[in-house]
Amino acid sequence: QVQLAESGGGLVQAGGSLRLSCQASGRSFSTYAVGWFRQAPGKEREFVATMWSGGNTYYAHYAVSVQGRFSISRDNAENTVYLQMNSLKPEDTAVYYCAADRTNTGRRVGVYEYDSWGQGTQVTVSS
Repeated sequence: QVQLAESGGGLVQAGGSLRLSCQASGRSFSTYAVGWFRQAPGKEREFVATMWSGGNTYYAHYAVSVQGRFSISRDNAENTVYLQMNSLKPEDTAVYYCAADRTNTGRRVGVYEYDSWGQGTQVTVSS
């Protein structure tokens, strides 16, 4: 199974930006679908964004709460997926996790649908 490690979290003021990175090791995940999830204190882990491939095209799907503000991308040469987060709000505060789905199925939003997970990185947005 691919191993994932998130980085790039931290403390930012409302309206600011952060870019999270998720680097894979052990296996290449260039043909995997990837996802970002987050979990706030006392809340269930929730879907944020996913990216998958079809032919020579990559597709992305986002939670309504982050559409227009967050963008998922990947660099296959570096075996890394990114989450660019703009216009951050206090309600974005959570531990952010990346995940991989070896079946490369599109639009997967469920935690149970992913095979591998990173350890998480804390994002705190102050008001």
